[in-house]
Amino acid sequence: MKPRTAARITGAALGAAGTVAALTAPATIAEPAGPPVSPELVTAMQRDLGLTADQAVARLGQEAVAARADSVLRDALAGSYGGSYFDATLGKLVVGTTDAAKSDEVRAAGAEPRQVGASERQLDGIVDALNARGAQAPAAVTGWYADVQENAVVVTTQPGTSEQARGFVRDAQVSQESVRVLESPAEPETYADVVGGYAYYTASGARCSMGFAVQGGFVTAGHCGAPGERTTQPTGYFAGSSFPGNDYAFVNTGTDDTGHPLVYDYSGGYVRVSGSAEAPLGSSICRSGSTTGWHCGTVLAKNQSVRYQEGTVSGLTRTNVCAEPGDSGGSFISGNQAQGMTSGGWGDCRTGGETYYQPVREALSAYGLTLLTQ
Repeated sequence: MKPRTAARITGAALGAAGTVAALTAPATIAEPAGPPVSPELVTAMQRDLGLTADQAVARLGQEAVAARADSVLRDALAGSYGGSYFDATLGKLVVGTTDAAKSDEVRAAGAEPRQVGASERQLDGIVDALNARGAQAPAAVTGWYADVQENAVVVTTQPGTSEQARGFVRDAQVSQESVRVLESPAEPETYADVVGGYAYYTASGARCSMGFAVQGGFVTAGHCGAPGERTTQPTGYFAGSSFPGNDYAFVNTGTDDTGHPLVYDYSGGYVRVSGSAEAPLGSSICRSGSTTGWHCGTVLAKNQSVRYQEGTVSGLTRTNVCAEPGDSGGSFISGNQAQGMTSGGWGDCRTGGETYYQPVREALSAYGLTLLTQ
């Protein structure tokens, strides 16, 4: 099945529910006092991750510490930084480095060091080289991404087509030793054109879910509408949209609607948005969307390139959270930190699957937007 984009923007203003209430050497990293954990988030993590309430609260605290440590170590290790991921068993961040002499520095920041052969920059360079030849990739190749846990770039392809994928890698003239070909029947597609739940509609008749409230409107998925296209419920227009290549958009709603820094949990509650600190690989993450509501899982990979029928989108993050058509544009949030907007995926919320999201910070930067926080 194909990765699909989840289109249909859902409003989650306090009155009109949707995805977000929108409309609007380093020292050890200790956890500062922060806002209380949302009970809605804890309940969803219990259901989808098999945790007790105490385990969910403890994990959220550990992940917050891990995110801060990753931000510090990414800069401190510079070219030797080999990527990182949250290890739920250890309850801490694992950080790869190509320089064994940096291990004590990693430990001093409260993380677990791991020596790797390739830096994150090198892996991302391979992804960039594959992106540059994406238009020439065989139809059977469905995507590629940097897998920091494997310290390799993974190219996904349809069953029985590994040789085609390897030929694509050879043509890109990248290190064969750093690339792994993985056969998978999954075919990503965008999650568009399904009616149901609280939503907003575009002039073309599409329904999408809102991502996050920003000053003047909200961010969502780019495949939901073209620049200038009008929206209803709420009324606005796509002031900016980028798809394919990226998958983000800004819908300007003017001053008639009030923005709220909240994400709707589809059980009558809201999760506050306090910032947009990037969650490490392996972190828990939850998604809100107008078709399937509120679901949680973990972050599986970053810098993922996905080949949709409409074109290739690069720089996405892959998760094992389910989604379905109509969920596009909806919020991905880790703890109280905004992460991104639903792009597409494969599977559904009955049998499972994977979903990709467009990182929110890229959209905020592209349009000079200010995320509403609390």
